[in-house]
Amino acid sequence: MIDLRSDTVTKPSEAMRRAMAAAEVGDDVYGEDPTMNRLQERAAEIFEKEAALFVPSGTMGNQIAVKVHTKPGQEIVIEERGHILNYELGASAILAGVTIRPVKSGDGSGMLKWEEIAAVLSTDSIYDHTQTGLLCLENTHNLAGGRVMSSAFCADLCENAHASGLPVHMDGARIFNAATALNEFVADLTRDCDSVQFCLSKGLGAPVGSILLGSHDFIKEARIWRKRLGGGMRQAGILAAAGLVALEESPKRLHEDHTNAKRLAEGLASIKGIATDAQTVETNIVIFDISATGKTSSEIVTALRANGILAIGFGTKIRFVTHCDVSSIEVENTLTVVREIFT
Repeated sequence: MIDLRSDTVTKPSEAMRRAMAAAEVGDDVYGEDPTMNRLQERAAEIFEKEAALFVPSGTMGNQIAVKVHTKPGQEIVIEERGHILNYELGASAILAGVTIRPVKSGDGSGMLKWEEIAAVLSTDSIYDHTQTGLLCLENTHNLAGGRVMSSAFCADLCENAHASGLPVHMDGARIFNAATALNEFVADLTRDCDSVQFCLSKGLGAPVGSILLGSHDFIKEARIWRKRLGGGMRQAGILAAAGLVALEESPKRLHEDHTNAKRLAEGLASIKGIATDAQTVETNIVIFDISATGKTSSEIVTALRANGILAIGFGTKIRFVTHCDVSSIEVENTLTVVREIFT
């Protein structure tokens, strides 16, 4: 099967497997796992943050950040297609006791401009006692098709947010894809954010885990919440060893995934009944609309599966995600199958 459902389906490389087998381990709940400590220290160094914490998933990292930054009864502001709102099962309401104020980006890029954010901030009037507690950003933006946010754009949002008394959390699940596309450093892309979460288990190819970054005080409290949520693991250095390989080696090849995604988008755009703009494909995500075909996304996803290709459909759209386990030859094979299905 050619699995284009997500870059979460990647298998660990042989180098990762060797590192896992040889990992030096200790009890990470006590902070005694040397491999985990190296991973966290290295992540903090790369992002130029004070401290870092390994968490089992990106969702846990995001939700710990929301919890630490806010108080129950507050709101968080996020673009309406953000992962924290759409794919984390209402966790912010359950765990942090906050409500979410979704805001639509006017240009469809998923990147909110400050005036769009400012328009929905709590006025704290007699009729509105809900206080906005956090601004959440996403880079790359998944449901906007992997669009990227530049360091200058992010810095401007953070400057305005901080002037308004708001901390900023960056869901940077695919921040290394953004850095590759923009030819910028991840530290620059997140410099002014108060916290950052990025995934080791997506494009970087590690089997498990994400990293949460911030100040020493923020990470100290985040560690407590990780334990409360069941994320305190013991000899976790086995996972950290793969994460170290992913962190050091995997960013070097992300441009290959971007090239494959661009080729997919260009090929899809030439097929009658498919609507997609290859010019907006900046990283490894391709979303295309099939409403003109008269078929549902479920019907097309089923037909793709029958021909050896896995994809995700939602509404009138289908998503392909390229990654290290999808070759350029498999991209061409995918386009051939799609053409056959639509003709």
